[in-house]
Amino acid sequence: MRVTTQDNFADYEITETLGLVRGNTIRARHVGKDIMAALRTIVGGEITEYTKMLAESREQALDRMYAEAEQLGADGIVCVRFTTSAVMASSAELLAYGTAVKLRKI
Repeated sequence: MRVTTQDNFADYEITETLGLVRGNTIRARHVGKDIMAALRTIVGGEITEYTKMLAESREQALDRMYAEAEQLGADGIVCVRFTTSAVMASSAELLAYGTAVKLRKI
């Protein structure tokens, strides 16, 4: 599966547009990790607990988007974007979306 944030691929031609595909996940913060993060804000530095949680969320959302594209028979996804939104005070959604397409090598 070829994936890009651009409108097209330099070495492939889009032969068919299959439609919107998306993948999302909602994650809640862990109280123990919140305590560690709060301590890090005092001394400074990267908050690795949140970095890891967000990286896992991105991968899960992408995997779900890829699976939806594969179900449509897509060869690629163009115009991939990410967005986040708060769901509750201690949780957030991460959404990956793009346009599934059929490709032909130029």
